[in-house]
Amino acid sequence: MSKICVLGQGYIGLPTALLFANNGHEVVGIDVNKRVVDTLKAGKMPFEEKGFQELLDGAIAKNAFRAKSLAEEANVYLVAVPTPFDSEMRMADLKYVISACEMIVPHLRKGNLVIIESTIPPQTCDKQVKQILEKSTLKMCEDFYVSHCPERAIPGNTLHEMVYNDRVIGGVDEKSTQLTADLYSSFVKGNLHLTTSTTAEMIKLMENTFRDVNIALANEFAQIADDYGIDVWKAIEIANKHPRVNILKPGPGVGGHCIAIDPWFLTENANNSSLIMMSRQINDSMPQYVLKMVKEMLAGIEDPTITVFGVAYKGDIADTRATPAKKFIKLAEKEGYKVKIYDPFVKEWCYPIMGLEKAVEGSDCIVVLTDHSEFREMDPRAFFEGMSNLNVFDTRDVINIKVWNKAKFNVKTIGKN
Repeated sequence: MSKICVLGQGYIGLPTALLFANNGHEVVGIDVNKRVVDTLKAGKMPFEEKGFQELLDGAIAKNAFRAKSLAEEANVYLVAVPTPFDSEMRMADLKYVISACEMIVPHLRKGNLVIIESTIPPQTCDKQVKQILEKSTLKMCEDFYVSHCPERAIPGNTLHEMVYNDRVIGGVDEKSTQLTADLYSSFVKGNLHLTTSTTAEMIKLMENTFRDVNIALANEFAQIADDYGIDVWKAIEIANKHPRVNILKPGPGVGGHCIAIDPWFLTENANNSSLIMMSRQINDSMPQYVLKMVKEMLAGIEDPTITVFGVAYKGDIADTRATPAKKFIKLAEKEGYKVKIYDPFVKEWCYPIMGLEKAVEGSDCIVVLTDHSEFREMDPRAFFEGMSNLNVFDTRDVINIKVWNKAKFNVKTIGKN
């Protein structure tokens, strides 16, 4: 059994801590946010996701988990804090990772293992993490061990993916790698792929960069399809029948804590990254393209009001991190549009979230930005009477066009007609 301090009790750090606590380890969850700590001390989850509360209950029943604000002596320190994106410099902001490592320094002892789960640029473990932790006067690889074990979990299915997905484990030396693999094998049922810390850092960024580049290609296909008047969704479906083709779906841009950000972490110190940077530009420009198409639909309408359906960055979750909806709304307001928002999952955001009927009242166009299942099954005849004009622009190919046409809506789908 190891005593593990997990620094950062967010979407990844907390479930990781609880999985270790439920599988034979003593775990201390560290977070600088007093509300998070107090909520955990009260036996409640600070955020909702399926299976997490039961995991917390199990850890508390085993007397294997407790929450506090400051680190303490342990065998293992696991850093799972956010890595923000510095949009001005277009690079990773490592302030939280650095702060977490500095919190570990006074408690670091010979034989300790430090694991960085936070997403970081290549060579961060070998350079910055090493430099900070050696302020303890101990030497990396001689006195203590360091590895990078990036998470591979998606919101809405985090618990299952943390347990069953393969994991990449990269140490600064072979012993660091093996110690980390032995630890994670206590709950991970997927394969453990052992490598170096720098390779592991790059793999995580490569995975999300691949998806970003693929989505950018799909978005460019959608714009070309609009020029030719064909259905890009059907074209992609048929193209993907080829055994070596797998084109992803177009949309209003990309969001979340990974795909919209990780490519910049990969390119911040690289000389050859023009394809990646062009893909970022394409995906970041999609809100402008969507607004252009909406403006064409609303030509001739004075002072239009639009209703955004969905501000979560993906369907059936409440996560709005880096959502392209925010940029679309800001651009629309800059054009003088009044914007109202409906999202069945998001309860609080930087813009007011309304009920369905209030959100569509007086609206000239519904703009679907998120592929929530509710939108797929929706019949607008239940609420459209309060609208001023019956237009809908679907960026996700999610609505049932036949149903909306029966309700006399003018329907436009990105890359379709």
